[in-house]
Amino acid sequence: MQRAEPVPVIIFHSTLGLRPVELAAADRIRRAGHRVVVPDLFGGETAAEVDGVPSVPAGFALQRRIGWDTVLGRAADAVRDLPPRTVLCGFSMGVGVIAELWPERLAAAAVLLLHATTPVPAGVAPGTPVQTHVAVGDRFAPEDRLVAFQDSVAATGADGALFRYPGAGHFFTDPTLPDHDPGAAASTWQRIETVLAGVR
Repeated sequence: MQRAEPVPVIIFHSTLGLRPVELAAADRIRRAGHRVVVPDLFGGETAAEVDGVPSVPAGFALQRRIGWDTVLGRAADAVRDLPPRTVLCGFSMGVGVIAELWPERLAAAAVLLLHATTPVPAGVAPGTPVQTHVAVGDRFAPEDRLVAFQDSVAATGADGALFRYPGAGHFFTDPTLPDHDPGAAASTWQRIETVLAGVR
């Protein structure tokens, strides 16, 4: 019997732009045998740095200048030719991109939400793996949004999990940022890889 190909994965970057953290994530997932697509939603631009660190305010300014409609249009173009059972993965702003695209891609094989969250839309197949990974106290993942995520998991029957990491900074998976927390990042990737190993 011919072995089924692993499902593809698409990764949407943060408001800092497409940077090494997303490219390294893509390489990691490719090593597990998946095809990975990482669209550049900012057309090659990244947030300006302050004292050698990408600036979040500069990232938001860049996002506004490019325009949310342009960002979403590039994301939609990137996902258009991928099969319905593609895994959706977003880093911070990328979670907002998923929030816009997911209602039209309810057959996603799994959804991975890093450094932010969004409710699971109605119509998702029961049992769909959905993970949220956030730092405890992250201002980009306030309590009401986490509650909304958990309520939506219960309402849809998704196989949802909320993982909260105490002591970590917002973008704790990025080893180039002060937010980085090696333990939280390792746990996040262990949990993601378990999901990816199980999707077909």
